[in-house]
Amino acid sequence: MIRRIGNFFADWAQKYIPDPFVFAIVLTFLTLFLGMACTGSSVIQMIEYWARGFWELLTFGMQMCLILVTGHALAASRPVRALLRHIAGLPRTPGGAAGVVALVAALFGLVNWGLGIIVGAFFALEVGKQAESRGLRLHFPLIGAAGYAGLLVWHGGWSGSIPLLIATPGHFLEEEIGVIPVSQTIFSPANLILSLALLVAVPALFSLLHPRESSRIISVPAPREPNQDTPFVREKGLVYLLEESPWLSILISVLGFSYLLHYFFREGLALNINIMNFLFLFTGIAFHGNPRSYLRAVAEGTKACAGIIIQFPFYAGIMGMMKYSGLVMVISQWCVRISSTHTYPILTFLSAGLVNLFVPSGGGQWAVQGPVMVKAAEVLHFSIPRTAMAVAYGDEFTNMFQPFWALPLLGITGLKARDIMGYTMLVMLLSAPIFFIVLLVF
Repeated sequence: MIRRIGNFFADWAQKYIPDPFVFAIVLTFLTLFLGMACTGSSVIQMIEYWARGFWELLTFGMQMCLILVTGHALAASRPVRALLRHIAGLPRTPGGAAGVVALVAALFGLVNWGLGIIVGAFFALEVGKQAESRGLRLHFPLIGAAGYAGLLVWHGGWSGSIPLLIATPGHFLEEEIGVIPVSQTIFSPANLILSLALLVAVPALFSLLHPRESSRIISVPAPREPNQDTPFVREKGLVYLLEESPWLSILISVLGFSYLLHYFFREGLALNINIMNFLFLFTGIAFHGNPRSYLRAVAEGTKACAGIIIQFPFYAGIMGMMKYSGLVMVISQWCVRISSTHTYPILTFLSAGLVNLFVPSGGGQWAVQGPVMVKAAEVLHFSIPRTAMAVAYGDEFTNMFQPFWALPLLGITGLKARDIMGYTMLVMLLSAPIFFIVLLVF
């Protein structure tokens, strides 16, 4: 039954899911019309709000690009690639291959969302390549969709934007809620239970979705992997030796890790966006062994940022329309009006999932929705850390319907958004009861 439903969703997505950039343009006009209808703003005002917000996320966008690029470089390093090649040979059935890809993507996604996307993409290609060599036919769109599974769990992991943001001194809501340590969010019992449940359920769902009909199977395309062995065209000399020198990588890595040890000794496990970028930057440098190898991996990683760079301003513009017109307050206050202490986490989760379609950035979403939800939580005497995590869960939940963060994976695998979104949407719907149970019970 799940397989038949999966086929239905896959066929629907092929017909109706546009390119992510087209999706962003459509959402821009939808937000403009909703703002006019729900807030009374004029078309000129909405355009002004759009332009006002267009460049507001440049700093945050740079942080997100760094997460993606450093994650890409780490995933492309020899130790990580060797690990992926070893694991890729384990599946013996098509369903098992989809499940293993989803599990690996989710595990890495909990460590770092950018790493989860890139490892998921590379691992999907590696699993497909090894399966083909063994005569095992895989439906590659499903394998690629499984590689996107890390975005369904990431916000409860180490790189979760909202819990890291409110754990960072100086964040914009510090006067209202203070600095909330990750022990109350990422490492809370409820979040650990949810993360474990998703790590079990999501791979199982993907394994059940692999089609049996040979007519539906689309084989693995030619891999689009970075060439790690192509040398720069340059005469050998001092500059070449410096670029090839492992000692430069060792020395700068020692410098970076020395600061990290000092930081964690002084602050404890106080994770934030900048410290995660710092950690993955120097881990990647150490794993690549020399500056030249790391720079090649970074150059490849920046290609995956292309869609993000051009689309982030459009989503910042959408965020501007929602924030300055008051549309996000209309959505959030509607949620508050029909809430009680018991239903508030569920309705916060659902409203966050809706807002995520228009603002597909955890930190950006918290910037526009967080103040309203915090005030509502105070009125209802509800936990601020639980409120923040309910917003985080709503954000990651509808990532399976919002193709924006799939751009790097699509670029690496050669798939289109419509190839994978049918499967990811179904997994999103089937995982909903897990979120509801954790939010209500724990």
